[in-house]
Amino acid sequence: MTNQNVVVSDGKSGINMAITAAAVSGSSLFTTAAQKPPAVPGTSYITISKKKLLQNLDINAAAAACGGGGARINAWVDSMRASSPTHMKSPPPLSGDHQTSWTMQHPSALDMFEQITNASKGKQIVMFLDYDGTLSPIVDDPDRAFMSESMRATVRKLARYFPTAIVSGRCRDKVYSFVRLAELYYAGSHGMDIKGPSKGSIHKKGAEAVLFQPASEYIPMIDEVYKALLEVTKATPGAKVENNKFCLSVHFRCVDEKKWIELAKQVGSVMEGYPDLRLTQGRKVLEIRPTIKWDKGKALEFLLESLGYANCADVFPVYIGDDRTDEDAFKVLRERGQGFGILVSKTPKETNASYSLQEPTEVMAFLRRLVDWKKSALRNQFRMRRRLEEINMFLPN
Repeated sequence: MTNQNVVVSDGKSGINMAITAAAVSGSSLFTTAAQKPPAVPGTSYITISKKKLLQNLDINAAAAACGGGGARINAWVDSMRASSPTHMKSPPPLSGDHQTSWTMQHPSALDMFEQITNASKGKQIVMFLDYDGTLSPIVDDPDRAFMSESMRATVRKLARYFPTAIVSGRCRDKVYSFVRLAELYYAGSHGMDIKGPSKGSIHKKGAEAVLFQPASEYIPMIDEVYKALLEVTKATPGAKVENNKFCLSVHFRCVDEKKWIELAKQVGSVMEGYPDLRLTQGRKVLEIRPTIKWDKGKALEFLLESLGYANCADVFPVYIGDDRTDEDAFKVLRERGQGFGILVSKTPKETNASYSLQEPTEVMAFLRRLVDWKKSALRNQFRMRRRLEEINMFLPN
């Protein structure tokens, strides 16, 4: 079992301390050494504030244990339905007024492209992208959620001009196997497994690959629960349990809705014995995670800090995602008052995002426009410099 090493800056002493963080049984344990840690193969260090790290790794001791009572199971099933707006074959049409009101509050990012780019002028855009439902379509088999070659080419171009991160609930290695772009940052397991570009970052000279795993101590527990869930759900046709290393996903997209209560009871029976884990819902998926205060919003802040934009006014983060778990990142952007969140959805939802896109094809169109806009801006800057150089050549000394 590997602990996570992080270099923490003590603002008062000016000393960098190597901290091994271990979240065990509802408490945070830290060992410190007032020196720079030795290099370990495959591991790198980032200097972040001690205060912020302690806040982010604080265990939520007040989290309620997951019992299997009827009221809790019914609440889970209600939430499963609420988080799966497309579970009906023919959902009732929304009223025109409702659709119009939602669209006015969350207009298309394509329609408002000029407003977005105008707000970003003079600032460094940093891109954060969810994977499933954002870069790839939602499919019945999560192992076949492949992105298109045209989307991959678009994201590759995007990363040439902007620091770009994939932030997903999936295992980081699984997401990388889908995307296959070494120049990106990857935050898997809802941000609990973060790694930087394996080739180094063109946006941060001399930067080593980021590696941050705030929930390493939970791995044995996650593996144990994974095996138990495989056993109890095997009698439910269509249920699929995915081990994302630091969290688990129980997919019910292919489960008959009449079996959802049965599936919820199966999951609840396992989780009764693990109060250090919590359950949340995504799009036709139950997510089981450690009860540490870490999510996609925290991952966004961590990556901004690792890129040197922690307290910078000249950064413009853009987060695009389609899932309930992306709301943590949208909320962070609203609270920071920097950048925008863009929700990918064909149906109105309550969201902290500022703009919307309907599907991955629109995401690709937006990203392409962003690349073209940046290329055009760079060309104009180059022409302006050349023009000034020419004028200076003819000016008297």
